[in-house]
Order: sequence, then structure tokens, then C-alpha cells
Amino acid sequence: LAIARGMSLAKDLGNTPSNICTPVYLAAQAKALAKTYDFKCDVLDEKACEKLGMGSFLSVGKGSDKPSRFIVLQYNGGKRNDKPIVLVGKAVTFDAGGISLKPPGEMDEMNYDMSGGGAVLGTFRALGELGLKLNVVGLIPACENMPDANANKPGDIVTSMSGQTIEILNTDAEGRLILCDALTYAERFKPDAVIDLATLTGACVIALGAHPSALFSSDDALALEIERAADTAWDRVWRMPLWEDYQEQLKSSLADMANIGGRPAGSITAACFLWRFAKNYRWAHLDIAGTAYKGGRDKGSTGRPVPLLVNLLLARAAK
Repeated sequence: LAIARGMSLAKDLGNTPSNICTPVYLAAQAKALAKTYDFKCDVLDEKACEKLGMGSFLSVGKGSDKPSRFIVLQYNGGKRNDKPIVLVGKAVTFDAGGISLKPPGEMDEMNYDMSGGGAVLGTFRALGELGLKLNVVGLIPACENMPDANANKPGDIVTSMSGQTIEILNTDAEGRLILCDALTYAERFKPDAVIDLATLTGACVIALGAHPSALFSSDDALALEIERAADTAWDRVWRMPLWEDYQEQLKSSLADMANIGGRPAGSITAACFLWRFAKNYRWAHLDIAGTAYKGGRDKGSTGRPVPLLVNLLLARAAK
């Protein structure tokens, strides 16, 4: 029942149209959830994010009239000194592509680009009902990616919270620009592991379709833990390569890296980009672009990967 209710919340948030489900709305939902289940919840506004140096995250929302928010949830069910697991969820409440505008076909489905953040909230709802003896942190960078005179432009260079610079070659590769600052922020919790989940690349849908989510990890033990939880929940994953060879595609002559690596292996180079910001802890990335929602006339959120994440946490609590 806890998993079903968590999925229900993730589905409801995903299916809520983007004129209602804005970053501020998501932040309000997180606060309400925290109040109900006695979590700690902090919502960082744009000024607070600017103070922290989140130049990459903030750059994505510049073209929107909807202010960005960085949501921090903390569930402290374990011992005080237990290292938490950190869940990071991409929450682009609408993704028009920015200046690199998406084609009109299926753009109506881009309210689902916050499905990673919705799944984090759904997992926290399940956590609240189960009362697991674990420490879990949820990080949700929430913004809207729109075209405007203030928006990111191809060729712009931004500085991430980590200090690494990024040349933006395509403004529609925005998910990694918000996640990279969240991955840097995650370091302050001295995590046991960090898992990010995002509707990140269309290339993932081409590679794997709608059945498994793509799993990338720099840690074999963590990857195996996720695969076992995925099989238990029948919320399946397929592990993809995360090799240094692909980093060559992200080279920039003007910045530390480019935000895209070209058409070949698009989901892999996106994961390789994120890996650059996750070197200081055990990390895994789930690309849920093909599994978080269904498109077309029967469009709707699936609530995935809430079952996977809750089963992962159940297994950890059982230890």
C-alpha cells in the first residue's frame, strides 16, 4: 500500500499540467508532505542558490517567468551517524528546449520532464508510511526551460557549483545542467550512496524503449543492489557502459566540458557528463526517459521508478 500510494503521488504530480505544476507548486507539495510525515524540508530560492554558486542550475530557468526552486527533503529514521542515501530527481516542470526549441510534435508531453523529482516525492511518501530505520535525503532541482531573451544560448559558458565550466552547445540538454549542481550539493551530506533519476535523453528511449530504465554506475556493488531491487519490484533496469572512452566526446576548447557529446551514444555521454560531478561518493544514474510516462493519446505517468527505489530502501533497512 505504501508503494502504491507513493506511485499515486508521483503519477498525480506528473499528470498535473505545467501551468499548475510549477517549481513553486512542487516546493509546496514537498512542504505539505514533510508536514504530514514529519520530514525536514528546506526550499532554496534563486538568491540562496546563487549564494551557493549554482550557476549551471540557475541558467536553465533564466528564460522562464516561473522562479526556480531547489528542494531539500530529509528523512531521519536511522541512527544519527548513519550515512544517508541521497536521491536526486530532475524536475523540469516544462521543457520547451529553450532556444534550441523542440519540434511541436509531442511537446505537450514535456510536463513529464519533472518525473524524476515526482518519483523522489513519491518515494518519500512511501518512506513516511513505512517508517524505515534509514536516513534518506531527497534533492529536487526544479525549474522550467523556456525560450526568452534571457534564456541560455548555444555557445554560452556557465560555471557550476563545483567550479567546473560548461559550454552549452544545445539548450535542450538542460537536465544535466541542473543535476550537476545537485550532485555537488549532495556531497555535504557525506552520503553512503547517491542515486539520481531523470527523464534525461531521447537516446535512451531509442536504445531501450519503454521496458527497462537505463542504469549507469561507477560502483559495481551499488549497481547490483539496484538491479536486485529492480527485479524484485519488476521495475526493471538494464546496465549500460560508463567508460572513460566516451569522455572524449564531451571535450570543449573553451570550457572544462561541453554539455552534449553529439548523436552517438547520447544517453551514455549524458551519464558521463554527470559522472564528472559524482567522483567523491558511490553513485548511480537512472535514465527514466522511456519508463516514467507513456505518450500519445493514452499519455500518463507510470509512477516509475518508485517501486524500484522503495524496494531498494526496504532491502537496506532489512540489513
